[in-house]
Amino acid sequence: MKNLFSFLAAAALVTACQHGAGPASPIGTSADKFAEFPAGGYVVCNNVWGEGPGPQTIWASSSALWGVHADHPDTTGVKAYPHAGWTVNRRLSELPACTSRFSVTVPAAGSYNTAYDIWCEQHAFEVMLWMNWHGKMGPIARSWDAAGRPAVEVAGVTVGGHTWDVYKGTNGANTVITFLCTSPVTAGEVDLKAVLDWIRARGWFDRPQHGDVRLDEVQFGWEISASPGGLDFAVNDFSVDMR
Repeated sequence: MKNLFSFLAAAALVTACQHGAGPASPIGTSADKFAEFPAGGYVVCNNVWGEGPGPQTIWASSSALWGVHADHPDTTGVKAYPHAGWTVNRRLSELPACTSRFSVTVPAAGSYNTAYDIWCEQHAFEVMLWMNWHGKMGPIARSWDAAGRPAVEVAGVTVGGHTWDVYKGTNGANTVITFLCTSPVTAGEVDLKAVLDWIRARGWFDRPQHGDVRLDEVQFGWEISASPGGLDFAVNDFSVDMR
């Protein structure tokens, strides 16, 4: 992903184990597809990567206060995943705790999901946590029935502070494990380490030995498929806390 713009300096970390928001003053605004804003150790990305997108403008005051105005056509496929990302690069056995909090404002139209995208073992595994969603969105799964419904791998599992239906499949490049919150929320906390430990206990991390994968990066934002006419998405709070 190209860093095409230079912006104000990022804020210092809140503490050694808690990674909070950056400064309250504006960092920047951009309509460039791959604009990136450094923000207190995080990177906030516009990330318009899909086929046939419309315009999307990102603004950011910090990693915990940012958003986009997106005007993507009502066609199939994800057009963009604007997000804030925090790089971890630690194996699960080296990570006693990893939690996150979030708060978002989302539109009542369009097709999108509000999701964590957690990358492990040099992008061999992608773990998505859908906190809420709207419109014509569906997870990657191992199969679909005649009506186009994805096959649930595990239904109604409670872990990480929420109850989920879990799906597992591949996008052709990596294994994708998707957790859909059965009671969608726009604000809350998630124990990310507990979710990853649950996956490991099921043997779904099939490498390296015993599934002790490296947690590469935690990202949080929206997969946007359609937002015709222009819709606004905003993050009001976001942090990743590690020990």
